[in-house]
Amino acid sequence: MELVIDVGNSQTVLGIVDPGTLDLRDHWRLSTPIPRTSDEYGLLLRSLLRDSGISHDDLTMAVLGSVVPSSTRVLTDTLEQIVEEAPIVVDAQSLLPIRLDVDEPLTVGADRIVNTLAAKEMYGRDTIAVDFGTATTFDCITAEGVFVGGVIAQGLESGLEWLGRKTAKLPRVELTPPERVIGRRTEACIQSGVFFSAVDAVDGIVRRILEEWQRDDVYVVATGGYATTVGPHAQTVDHIEPFLTLFGLALAGRAIRG
Repeated sequence: MELVIDVGNSQTVLGIVDPGTLDLRDHWRLSTPIPRTSDEYGLLLRSLLRDSGISHDDLTMAVLGSVVPSSTRVLTDTLEQIVEEAPIVVDAQSLLPIRLDVDEPLTVGADRIVNTLAAKEMYGRDTIAVDFGTATTFDCITAEGVFVGGVIAQGLESGLEWLGRKTAKLPRVELTPPERVIGRRTEACIQSGVFFSAVDAVDGIVRRILEEWQRDDVYVVATGGYATTVGPHAQTVDHIEPFLTLFGLALAGRAIRG
């Protein structure tokens, strides 16, 4: 079994992938901002594995991609105690069968790197990967696995949090697809505004990218925590794969490991 961990600014997503395939055996989401020691991570990880009927002895590889340096160090220590082989940490200097064709390649996040690899290996065509994380990112990836840049926009939860901080009387609401655009209660108005702003932003940015990129038959894939919430309502999204980043980590680990 292969353990893959995607550390984002808001959430840390862990998954178990079957070796040689991209079958996701199980997955979990943790809150990244909660500080944990390596021992605490170890206890938590062993508990999650045990509940899924997986022994840490079954883990043949651990791959970590992180945009939070403090979590990277702690999780690396944890994985060294649990997995026999040294954990693989993916970053812009990792030797992967992709190319980062941007002005500052060393600043590209691990999530965007492995999304590039996953798009190349899984789809083999020009792709826009729309990743709904703390920020919503749009990654432009050629069929040959060249990351040529993209867009970083405000994330969905950020919009809700901004309203909560800046408006004294507006309530906090969950981000769910509203039944109608015109809300008849304050909560429904907020849901409609945040949700449809996000949907229209996806369609608007994707259309602008397509106009500027000038590539034929571009495949648009939605991934990340809100992919299944927003993706079905966006006209420009062709496919929804919530775990593209986890699959990219597994592919990266195999490529680095050889």
